[in-house]
Amino acid sequence: MFSYRHAFHAGNHADVLKHAVLLAILQYVCQKEAGVFYIDTHAGAGMYALNRAEAQKNREFESGIGRLWSQNDLPPQLQAYMTLIRELNPDGVLRRYPGSPCFAEKILRSQDRLRLFELHSTENRILSENVARMAAHAAANGQKSSGRGKRVMIEKRDGFAALKGLLPPPSRRAVVLIDPPYEDRQDYRHVTAMLADAVKRFAGGIYMVWYPIVQRPEARRFPEQLKRLPVKEWLEVTLTVSKPAANGFGLYGSGLFIINPPWKLREDLEEMMPGLLSLLKQDASAHYDMSTGQGKLPVKNRDDD
Repeated sequence: MFSYRHAFHAGNHADVLKHAVLLAILQYVCQKEAGVFYIDTHAGAGMYALNRAEAQKNREFESGIGRLWSQNDLPPQLQAYMTLIRELNPDGVLRRYPGSPCFAEKILRSQDRLRLFELHSTENRILSENVARMAAHAAANGQKSSGRGKRVMIEKRDGFAALKGLLPPPSRRAVVLIDPPYEDRQDYRHVTAMLADAVKRFAGGIYMVWYPIVQRPEARRFPEQLKRLPVKEWLEVTLTVSKPAANGFGLYGSGLFIINPPWKLREDLEEMMPGLLSLLKQDASAHYDMSTGQGKLPVKNRDDD
């Protein structure tokens, strides 16, 4: 938990899936006037320089966002995602990739609130600096202030422990992104325990869990554990870009498990995923899967009602 730096992986295929879907969810919830409480339990640095040593080490972005960068004929669901990234790279050269806090800050409105948690000292410092830069850029262009304060709060805390104190939110509308690095195998257990508690406190929130597809027993069991949570409705989408490595290591896909998905999300993913697969596949074994299910809890104050 304390050694992971997302800068080495920024813009990879897992980021593309995660951020494209997160952006779609945030756009859905902003269709209603009432404020939204956005919580990012593992926020990272917020912005990543793809020309720096960390990203250049393995150049994972080349097989992720790099494959979309030069494409003009993208599915509609990916166009807003790419528009935001192009705005951050106005000279037409892909140098910067936004993290989830940046996507959220760009889409959410003045009546919305962002709570960003990052325990890693370096990442937390860089996140604070990046939020300040976004605020300065917005102010220089006559836009809303996005600096730290009432609207955006950054805390150097364990997101697993912090979430329970924020639920239910005052607005009764929340989007919670949960994407720990899973380098610590206990993260799988922490996520399921945190979600079980969260849906008791606030059953109507939208919870989006990202998880890696890797050759670990914990990772293979994890999706089924999530599906046993007592929630009314869930949607799962996975994207596998290649066959597993012969040495048994490495990320070869990722998944998203979404509790209380907006009603139109599945339809949009059915349109988006074939094109995304075509762009990101690395060999003939690449594929995507999508499923939905229902649990037992009645859900009130749904964000997408």
